[in-house]
Amino acid sequence: MVGEFKPGLEGVPAALSSISYVDGREGILEYRGIRIEELAKYSTFLETAYLLIWGVLPTQEELAAFEHEIRYHRRIKYRIRDMMKCFPESGHPMDALQASAAALGLFYSRRDLQNPEYIRGAVVRLLAKIPTMVAAFQLIRKGNDPVSPRDDLDYSANFLYMLSEKEPDPLAARVFDICLTLHAEHTINASTFSAMVTASTLTDPYAVIASAVGTLGGPLHGGANEEVITMLEEIGSVENVPAYLEKCLQTKSKIMGFGHRVYKVKDPRATILQQLAEQLFEKFGRDEYYDIAIALEKAVEAELGHKGIHPNVDFYSGLVYRKLGIPTDLFTPIFAISRVAGWLAHWKEQLAENRIYRPTQIYTGQRNAPYIEIDKRTAADTEALIAAGAAS
Repeated sequence: MVGEFKPGLEGVPAALSSISYVDGREGILEYRGIRIEELAKYSTFLETAYLLIWGVLPTQEELAAFEHEIRYHRRIKYRIRDMMKCFPESGHPMDALQASAAALGLFYSRRDLQNPEYIRGAVVRLLAKIPTMVAAFQLIRKGNDPVSPRDDLDYSANFLYMLSEKEPDPLAARVFDICLTLHAEHTINASTFSAMVTASTLTDPYAVIASAVGTLGGPLHGGANEEVITMLEEIGSVENVPAYLEKCLQTKSKIMGFGHRVYKVKDPRATILQQLAEQLFEKFGRDEYYDIAIALEKAVEAELGHKGIHPNVDFYSGLVYRKLGIPTDLFTPIFAISRVAGWLAHWKEQLAENRIYRPTQIYTGQRNAPYIEIDKRTAADTEALIAAGAAS
């Protein structure tokens, strides 16, 4: 029996999961039961990734071993670098990342999904190599050779180093690491669901991550943080905020960085990101768009707060990345670097009790339509069939 149709599967449970928990009305996000505020304050991204994927906080020895494996596998095959050199310079980094992530499967194609060593190896390679590929394409599209990873730098500091070949300020590296932690997991969002559907076919984990990267690239998902910066540039000044908001309300246009399918209060990650932005501004100077963002948040709160429209994770993340010197079109690939941890956690959980996803549909087309021989077809016949299908 076909149930009630829910556009976008809104509110329809698709899995049982113990990875993360969200209470959208109270503004609560937990990874494996631990509040995101606690992890942002005390943890590191790799420790958080371990928690998400294996379900427990690692011991000091376990974390050291995990970090060592990640450092060892940071480098990418020269053939992948050569492939990336053939990508057009004008291509979006998310498209380059999706192609590169899929290409990893060619080098590590053996599927042994029942083997814990294979699972761990795939986890390590993807966490280690995705940042290297993002940084490599950034330099390659400028006509430069990629910068090799530095084994003496931690995960976040090394990525920032590979982008510029300059060792980052410790505050910048720590802020970036917290950003990765904040974006690492968020229940079954669009890209995670894409990963789970792909994983349910028992394909290799590199295809799973590539499918998730493709989904994340859309402006309604991971690409929204890029759109926030574009919006702030368009507004131009604090004085222009009221007129811009009024225009959005009149045209019913989406205000980028506001609203969430789950949160009806300010996203807890947005609160932390705003605090991180202010720390960076205090040390490195204020961003010209920050005052516009603050004014816009206040204006939206006054007009739409009663409807549960508040800043989400994308609203302040772009301002943080700008201050770290990261180009706007790398914002979403950085989201992917972080979310790999959550995708892998769901991949591993999916494998534990796998059943291939096969949802049903509610058919709205014609039935028993006649076949018209090609020499007897007319434009009017085609238009009639299209109209009949649209009306059914």
